Amino acid sequence: MPQPLAYRATADFARLNHPLRVPLSAEIHSRPFLQLQAPESLTHFALYVQQDHPSQQLHRSTQHAILQQLCGHYGVAAPGAQARYFYHDFGRFRLKWECHTEFATFTFVEGADIDPDFRQAFQQVPLRHVPQEWLAGLHGKIIVAAHVLLCSGVAGSDKTESIAALFHGKSLVGSNAAGAAEVWTDFLIQPDGFSRFVVRDLGLREFQSGRLVSRLLEIETYRMMALLGLPNAEASQPLLNGIEGELADLTATLVQADQPAPAARIDAREESRLLHNITSLAARLEKISVNNSYRFAASQAYFSLVQARIHELREVRIAGIQTLAEFMGRRLAPAMHTCTSVALRQEALAKRIGRSNDLLRTRVGIEQEGQNRRILQSLDARAAQQLRLQQAVEGLSAVAISYYTLGLIGYAGKALKAAGMPVNPDILQGVAVPVVIAAVWLGLRRVHHHIAERSAGTPRHPA
Repeated sequence: MPQPLAYRATADFARLNHPLRVPLSAEIHSRPFLQLQAPESLTHFALYVQQDHPSQQLHRSTQHAILQQLCGHYGVAAPGAQARYFYHDFGRFRLKWECHTEFATFTFVEGADIDPDFRQAFQQVPLRHVPQEWLAGLHGKIIVAAHVLLCSGVAGSDKTESIAALFHGKSLVGSNAAGAAEVWTDFLIQPDGFSRFVVRDLGLREFQSGRLVSRLLEIETYRMMALLGLPNAEASQPLLNGIEGELADLTATLVQADQPAPAARIDAREESRLLHNITSLAARLEKISVNNSYRFAASQAYFSLVQARIHELREVRIAGIQTLAEFMGRRLAPAMHTCTSVALRQEALAKRIGRSNDLLRTRVGIEQEGQNRRILQSLDARAAQQLRLQQAVEGLSAVAISYYTLGLIGYAGKALKAAGMPVNPDILQGVAVPVVIAAVWLGLRRVHHHIAERSAGTPRHPA
């Protein structure tokens, strides 16, 4: 039976899809907001699992194992190994689980019975339904733990005093958010080990409550994750101070070496020591940078998310109460500026060490070139001495060759005289002396010029 035309067109079109089209399209829908309807009580915590090896796959497997233990306790099927989001209604409570790059969040939700004066607020939280043995066996560290109270309210009613009594801190933070709600917190860890948030629904539309609560929890979570870079910055500052001090001493030594006084000059061994010290400083700074680079970059990314989530709240000031944006601007922003300043300081110090290293290597190179030049000058002087000695030897060689040549001529004259020819050997030797000396001298000079031309690579012209 032939397939319908629409089906065949759809199948043909599907074959043209990019292999990542479906997962990339689903990415924007991978973390939906909770559906909340006041009154609700929520418990949220973020579990930070620090691994010895920075492997994303290892982090996910650990977080999945934690979730599987909880699901196994209630006989619920856990999500697949690649899942990054999970939502399930366990009856007594609802659970929303999200796996992020460095942490995973668990948000427990249940309906609540809240009195108008908040006298029993935060007394019954959904975390009481979670097995204590599971909480005690968590593999990781809780970086965020918060209770959220979502309650209904009436626009125009002032509950500031009742809400302020729920917080033990003196820095109460609150604002009108999303145009139809009030949010309250102090960002402090209360005696029960949890921070607290109160959200008054003054007429939120459907799904607005879930979005608003999710943004508050993200602000708290990303705030704490951003602050993880602050201890690194504070611990790095004394180390950077020490490196800067040592670099200043090394630079001062280089400046003193440039003075004209002979005592200020440094020898090759001292230059080698300085070069070793600068290399050691560069290695120590590189170690600090490697330890901090990821943490500082992550802190800036989390801080940007905090600012974006606060902007999405569209806060309106409540008289006499500082807003979340003001609180973060006074407390979180300076901490992030500290991380940024330390990161910039590391980069600037690395450039200074690099310039000092280049300067010293240039000095060593110039000194080596001077030594090579002096060696070449010494070789030239020796070559000149050898040339003069060779010229002196050439004169003695001409005399010796002439002497032996005249001796041979004398023997030849005696042989001719003994053969009866009218030859006087003494006269023959005397007459041959200037001729032999001139011939030997010219012959030696010709050989010398021939060797010199071949050494210089110039063609030898025929005589």
